[in-house]
Amino acid sequence: MTEEQKKGGELVKLLKEIYPEPYCALEHGGDPWRLLVMARLSAQCTDARVNEVSVGLFEKYPTAADMASADRGDVEKLIFSCGLYRMKAADVIGASHMICEKFGGEVPCDMDGLLSLPGVGRKIANLILGDVFGVPGIVADTHCIRICGRLGFYPEGKRDPSLTERVMSGVIDPPEQSDLCHRLVQFGRDVCHARAPECGSCPLRPICHHYENTEKNEKRNERNTSAQIR
Repeated sequence: MTEEQKKGGELVKLLKEIYPEPYCALEHGGDPWRLLVMARLSAQCTDARVNEVSVGLFEKYPTAADMASADRGDVEKLIFSCGLYRMKAADVIGASHMICEKFGGEVPCDMDGLLSLPGVGRKIANLILGDVFGVPGIVADTHCIRICGRLGFYPEGKRDPSLTERVMSGVIDPPEQSDLCHRLVQFGRDVCHARAPECGSCPLRPICHHYENTEKNEKRNERNTSAQIR
């Protein structure tokens, strides 16, 4: 086992203690198609907003078949507050049509099939594979990318989802990967914020490269300030 894998195991252990029961923030009710639609709507939008908007959307279009024949303008109106509504409407309608025509009305259960759907990239595909089909994978969303960079698994400035997925897949045991990503989302919202992380009270301080560097810089500044005063 490498040092990075040991660190990955420690990360899993610490987050399990904080969040013993991980969950997907998108309230899809266990429906793979609804999760796919909601995941697409969540791009540059909060999960809370998507949950709210999806209530009305799924009331009118409850199945992939219904969405496949939906009026695009109507879908745009229903999802307008999620942002990027024209592109998202085209994608969810197109993906639904393809699911019905090519996959017999069922969301595909493999990476290649999912990636063939409009608007579906590896982040959404890994989310569906993990939550619905139990296939391990790293969901490299903004929280995962930011936090794993700060922890030092790769350079903090590298905001590359492909890098995050590749590196973290190699250091986190496969059975833990999907749940870890849900825990990272919650941790990013509660503690490791994008603009002002709560480093002073962070339970991940013992394994955090960002915290270690921050501490070194603060001590260096204190020494420089003391020297100037003397």
